[in-house]
Amino acid sequence: MLLACMRSCVAAGVAALALLLLLGWPVGPAVTTSVAQDAGATIWTVPEIGALPDDANSRLVRRGRDLITATYAHIGPEVADRAKRFAGNNLACGNCHLQAGTKKFGIPLFGLFGKFPHYNARLGAEMTIEDRLNACMTRSMNGRALPADAPEMQALVAYIKFLSTGVAPGQLLPGMGTGNMPELDRAADPARGAALYANACVACHGPDGAGIRRSLPTTDLGYMMPPLWGKDSFNDGAGMARLITAANFLHFNMPHGVDYLNPQLSPEQAWDIAAYVLSQPRPHKAGLDKDFPDLLEKPVDAPYGPYADGFSEQQHKYGPFAPIRAAIAKLKAEKAGGATPAPR
Repeated sequence: MLLACMRSCVAAGVAALALLLLLGWPVGPAVTTSVAQDAGATIWTVPEIGALPDDANSRLVRRGRDLITATYAHIGPEVADRAKRFAGNNLACGNCHLQAGTKKFGIPLFGLFGKFPHYNARLGAEMTIEDRLNACMTRSMNGRALPADAPEMQALVAYIKFLSTGVAPGQLLPGMGTGNMPELDRAADPARGAALYANACVACHGPDGAGIRRSLPTTDLGYMMPPLWGKDSFNDGAGMARLITAANFLHFNMPHGVDYLNPQLSPEQAWDIAAYVLSQPRPHKAGLDKDFPDLLEKPVDAPYGPYADGFSEQQHKYGPFAPIRAAIAKLKAEKAGGATPAPR
């Protein structure tokens, strides 16, 4: 009986692998989710917050997790203490940093603490972890910066530090960011995306992209499903307002409950839905023209100018991006060689 079960399991595994290959789904490094398990290799796993003792630092870590999962309830625009209204919308950080920042390819927060400070091209200067958190506060949360000594900032930093427990200096953990699916050789199409949105997204996020509130809009209880555009969503300076970020996030995480092992949206569908979502109105962040002092370091999908490459804002917003990358590479080569870049 045991031998028969073992044979059945092996057969099922072979069949599953064959199906993955048949569908063209990468089974190599692009979707690697654990450190190489060679002899002597160290396997890192997300630390368990429930195992922390009841001491001051552990309470600070738990407070940080609460701020990630229910930002609106602690520093949202409708909390009772007006001085604590740092977020400008009723989103939670966890709407983008899924599973409290622990989901692979769901913009995880694990392993990040030791990477700061570092040079940031958007800022054009060294960025601390507090700076990075405040970039989220002023862009994704469409609010205002937290003071570095604010209890909420200290709690958020403590939580991210906790999620980096056991990560060696320079260690690159798998599953960071939003993943990297193939790009289109055409512009992403908001019109195609509208039809796909109606089929795959409208039940959770609504026909007007307004999401589903937990209760009355006069409370601070946030959303069961977050808004994707409109006045209570992220602003146009947020990372999620960039097509490459949004499309990969959708492919590897949506509809709700999906993960990178079993995507439901094809890459082409994800690109077009993301284009539709990002074509909709959202809050504007002032001063975006000051981002990326070195325009040659500006991401190809930054949806706002100025640009160094001569391509339109429309193409930067929807692609295709390969021609933009080629132009930027040429400009960088000219700059490195001391040549004066040709007018564009």
